Amino acid sequence: MLRFHFTSEDLTKVRVATEPHALWEIAASLHRLQTREGRWAYAPWFRTACDALRRAGLERTVQTFLMPLFPRASYFPDFLTPLEGAEGLDAGLEAVLATPYERVVKEVDTLTRAVGAPAWARRLTERDMREQLVGALRSYHRAVIVPHEERIQERLHAERARQAHTLFHAGTEGMLTRLGPAIRWRPPVLEIDPYPDHRDVHLDGRGLLLIPSHFCWHAPIALADPGLPPVLLYPLHHLPATTVHADSPPLNVLLGPTRAAILRASATGSTTTEAARRAGVTPTTASHHTAVLRDAGLITSHRHANTVLHTLTPLGAALLRTAPGDR
Repeated sequence: MLRFHFTSEDLTKVRVATEPHALWEIAASLHRLQTREGRWAYAPWFRTACDALRRAGLERTVQTFLMPLFPRASYFPDFLTPLEGAEGLDAGLEAVLATPYERVVKEVDTLTRAVGAPAWARRLTERDMREQLVGALRSYHRAVIVPHEERIQERLHAERARQAHTLFHAGTEGMLTRLGPAIRWRPPVLEIDPYPDHRDVHLDGRGLLLIPSHFCWHAPIALADPGLPPVLLYPLHHLPATTVHADSPPLNVLLGPTRAAILRASATGSTTTEAARRAGVTPTTASHHTAVLRDAGLITSHRHANTVLHTLTPLGAALLRTAPGDR
């Protein structure tokens, strides 16, 4: 179990990342390639990613160079996901290059003890080797993440709108309560369970940066070194893709297939564009149906900058829970 211990000052310093953290998404996506867990949620990406890596000639690089440094295990080096990555890929890669020699040695040694690091990993202390690593990370990002950036950005902005709405209505503690099933707020401690090891992190006034992640699946991730600025990578919700048929469950009969699909999409928060994609209609058509659902008291809609987030009302949630085939 991982536990973050808050002071009253820390509660005023909880932040949500404004953009996708490029290097954390690289790390989490590499984890997705190493397991079948949650594969249904990433099936379209997985197929296109494997093809893209093959076309780019990166398959061997990923298997023999990147995956050993980003194992889906209890530890991988913290310097590979620097805080600067929140400012974009270039800033993050520059921080990787600038990592002090002593820190690289310490974290590679920890990787060796934890899961076993390849012999060449010690050479990451050399500038040339780290430049090769940065080049590989950049190529990987271009091949398998850039084609999906619009979708990732859209989901993150929807999550920020959801968090802003929660913060406004329920405060910081309410926001911490609703981060996900693996995260529990037991004042003044935020608990993450399950977690690969048992660790207590005392924030001591530093606050906590929450980083919603498209590729993080099920279990949140934190930096291993408690002395680094505290961050928590947590997964965005995923729902299976919905295919509408004439003989779909009763909810489709009650609302119509398009509105039923939009209602299901709203279960974890959905922008108009996401709802349109789930329902297989244009955003303009989706806007019409969200208005009908809103007037019926089944969803609420909140604008955040240029994004409108649709979420279920208690009545909408109750309808989804009681509709046969939609549980």
